Amino acid sequence: MNDDVLFHVTSGIGYITLNRPRARNALTAEMVRAVTEHLAEWGARDDVRAVLIRGAGDHGLCAGGDVRLMHAGAVARDDSTVAFFRAEYVMNARIHQFTKPYLAIMDGIVMGGGVGISAHGSVRLVTERSVLAMPEVTIGICPDVGATWLLAQAPGELGAYLAMTGSSFGPGDAIHLGLADLMIPVANLAAFERRIQDESLDALLRELCGPIQESPLAQQQWWIDECFRSDSVGAILIALEASPVAEARQTADLIRTKSPLAVHVALAAIRRAQRLESVEHALEMEFGISCALMHGHDGMEGVRALIIDKDRQPRWQPATLGDVTDEQVEAVFAPHAYGDLGLL
Repeated sequence: MNDDVLFHVTSGIGYITLNRPRARNALTAEMVRAVTEHLAEWGARDDVRAVLIRGAGDHGLCAGGDVRLMHAGAVARDDSTVAFFRAEYVMNARIHQFTKPYLAIMDGIVMGGGVGISAHGSVRLVTERSVLAMPEVTIGICPDVGATWLLAQAPGELGAYLAMTGSSFGPGDAIHLGLADLMIPVANLAAFERRIQDESLDALLRELCGPIQESPLAQQQWWIDECFRSDSVGAILIALEASPVAEARQTADLIRTKSPLAVHVALAAIRRAQRLESVEHALEMEFGISCALMHGHDGMEGVRALIIDKDRQPRWQPATLGDVTDEQVEAVFAPHAYGDLGLL
């Protein structure tokens, strides 16, 4: 075991510390497999009554999967990227299924895979400096790690809005969306992580958690619901552009900067997830989507432009939202050669 993720048990609490602060605690396949293995072990141990996950360093819990490694695997056409998605999504399912309290400290940056390693837990705590996002469409892929399921359960059309824009949001929004439960001030984190060893969880939450911040998304939900109610990307753009709300028109401009194919797939995935039976079903759907998009043109091009070369000039194919066909979207959801996760 390397030091990228640390595990220890103290006084009945199994602590998981994501320990790649210089990489904003980005996840690797080895890290997620280790988390899965420890959850299986700790779930069977009578001397472990709860698990707490946190991130090392000043950036926060986790900025997501290590997209540089995923990009390298996709370019090399080896099986490493598929293996990463498989390991990560199985971990997400095991967190959701974990029968003991799983306490996630969603401090600072919590994006992509960071949402997957926390928001499926049973006690999800944000802080005043939490910044969350599912920004996948920015790099040519689709919300994953069970987020299509989570966003599909969000109030109104906020899930479609966040999936199609990749926009970030704060602690009050996270609670409004159902991705977090309570807000704990940063000043109380150390005490919570220590005192949980000896004190009642419910009593600690009552004592140490503070008032929930307002949700800007809740205040904007009226126009988001109005503009994003369609199943068609084109119809949504027309509604946004016709809106008297300046933020709506700005949202249309923002969506046009994302991967056109990924935006179409993201909306379709949210709509499909609304009809699925469970998060496990959503993870199985996402596995095929992620493998197809990451190995396709836009997944590789988006990571190149935004992460590798940083020229911020991705050359998407198709180039515009209007160029994407129904057949291209359906091909992403079609049966694929990557197998399944075995969750169903």
